[in-house]
Amino acid sequence: MRWAMVKAAIAGTVMVALAFLIPLGLVVQHTARDRAFTTAQRQAAALGPALAITTDQEAVSRALASTDAGAQDRLAVHLPGGPTVGNARVDPGPLTSDQGRSRAGTVRTTGGYALLQPFAVDNGRTAMVEVFVPDEELSRGVGTAWLVLSGVALALVAVSVAVADRMGTRIIRSARRLATAARSLGSGNLTVRVPVEGPEAAGAPEELREAAYAFNAMADRVVHLLAAERELAADLSHRLRTPLTVLRLNAAALGEGDAADATRHAVAQLEREVDQIIRTARRHPVDAPPVVLGCDAVEVVRERVAFWSALAEDEGRPWQLNGDGDAAPVPVQRGDLAAAVDALLGNVFRHTAVGTAFAVDLTATEDAVTVLVGDAGPGFADPAPAIRRGAGHGGEGSTGLGLDIVRKLAEGTGGDVALGRSAALGGAEIAVRLNTRTQVELPRQQRRRPGRLIRKD
Repeated sequence: MRWAMVKAAIAGTVMVALAFLIPLGLVVQHTARDRAFTTAQRQAAALGPALAITTDQEAVSRALASTDAGAQDRLAVHLPGGPTVGNARVDPGPLTSDQGRSRAGTVRTTGGYALLQPFAVDNGRTAMVEVFVPDEELSRGVGTAWLVLSGVALALVAVSVAVADRMGTRIIRSARRLATAARSLGSGNLTVRVPVEGPEAAGAPEELREAAYAFNAMADRVVHLLAAERELAADLSHRLRTPLTVLRLNAAALGEGDAADATRHAVAQLEREVDQIIRTARRHPVDAPPVVLGCDAVEVVRERVAFWSALAEDEGRPWQLNGDGDAAPVPVQRGDLAAAVDALLGNVFRHTAVGTAFAVDLTATEDAVTVLVGDAGPGFADPAPAIRRGAGHGGEGSTGLGLDIVRKLAEGTGGDVALGRSAALGGAEIAVRLNTRTQVELPRQQRRRPGRLIRKD
C-alpha cells in the first residue's frame, strides 16, 4: 500500500506539473521571441530621425555605426532608388505594395529573421531599415527557463513523494499492527488488543481506527464466548459424575473375569477422561500447558484395538490387526488419534450385527500413514452423507459426528478419508490417510516399539 500511494502521488504530481509547466514554458518561449523583435524594432526606430534629415550614404553609414546593431553588423538601410547601406541579408521588394508604399514585416533568412521597418524620407519616398535577429536571440533565456521549470517539477514530485510516503507509513504501521494482533489472536493470545488512542494510534486513518475498535470488540466477545463454553463443558461433564458413580458401583459387583475387568477398566478410564475435561475447562487458556503435537500411530492403534477386543470377544466377533511393527509418527495429538480410532471401531459395533468380523490395517509410507478399518457388514448404502457432519443415520444413540471428526483429523494433516467396500471382508471400509510430510518429534519413550502388531482370528 505504501508504494502504491507513492506511485499515485508521483503520477498525480507529474500530470499537474505537465499541465501547468508546459504552457508556462511555451509562454516563456513566446515572450523571448516577442522581446527579440521588440528590441529589433527599437533599434530600427533609432535610425528614423537620421533618415528624416538626410539620405546621404556616408551620413547613414555613420548613423549605422553609432548603434549597437550596426556595430554587430546586424543593421542595414535600403535607401530609395536602390542603394543599400550596411550588411543587407534580404530584398525588401516583397514588402512593397503596388502603389509604391512599403510595409513593415519579417522575412526568414539564413540563421534567423530580418525585421524590415519602412520610414518616410524626402519627396514622399520611403527608406527600408533592415534589422537582423539571429535565432539565438529568439531563444535567449528559454533553456534556463525550462531548466528552472523542470527543477520546480522535480521538487514538487519529491515533496509529494515525501508526503505520500509519510502518510503511507502511518497507514501501513496501523494496518500491520492490526494484522499482527489478528495473527496473535488466532494463535491463542486472547489478551491482545489494538491501541486506538495514544501515540501508537496517532496518525491512523479513521477507517483503521474503526477496524481496531471492531477487532477489540471481537476479541472481548471471543473471550466471553470461550469462558461460557468452558463453563458449559465443565457443567455438562460434572453431570456425568452421577451415572459414572452408578456404573462404577455396578462394575464392582460384576465379580471376577476378563469382561468384568475390562468393564471396570473402561469405567475408570471414563472417569479419568471426565475429570480431565473438567480440569481443562476450568483452566484459563493462559495457564494451559503446551500441546505436544505428534504421536506413534502404531502404538495408539494397538492400544485402542486391544481396548475394543474385549467387547469383540463378548459378541463373538472375529477381528484382525495387521501392520508394520516399526514406529509410525503422525503430526496429530495422541488423544485426537485415539478418539478417531474409537469412532471408527465404534461404528463397526454400532452398525453391524453381533458376530460380524472386522479388521484393522495400518500401512506407513514415506509421506503418509494410512489406517483402514473394514468389516463384513452390509456396507454403506450412500457414502456421501455418512461422512458429512450430522448427516449420518446411525439410529438411536448416534450423533452423526464420528466420521466428521475423523475427516477433520485427516484433513488437518493434509490427508483425507475415503469410504468404500472392503475387498477382503465384503462390507464397509474406511481409509484414513494422515500426511506425515511435516517432521514429527515423538516423545522419548515412544521412539522404540515392539516388532509386530497382534492378530486375533
